[in-house]
Amino acid sequence: MKRLAFAVAVAALALSCDSAPPGERLYKENDLQLLTAHAAKEMCSCVFVFGRDEDFCKAWVKAAPDLKTLRVDRDGKTVESQAVLLWGARARFVDERRGCVLE
Repeated sequence: MKRLAFAVAVAALALSCDSAPPGERLYKENDLQLLTAHAAKEMCSCVFVFGRDEDFCKAWVKAAPDLKTLRVDRDGKTVESQAVLLWGARARFVDERRGCVLE
């Protein structure tokens, strides 16, 4: 659990930088983008890494403001989250060692 918290902290720090390589998104104080990315990754980890059911994971990942959608694709092993209409994110399960990553 400490390793996961450390990884989240490092990712948040990396995403807060003002410049990004070509093709990557910038996170300029965009709370809804961060909210959707965090929710997608945590839901993916809860379902595909921890093996919990979707109802448990939706309660575990619950965020404020509440997300408009949180969809789990079990066949594709992905999770999509969306807030309002403009902000969304997708996380994909890679394997047991690496867990889920944001796309």
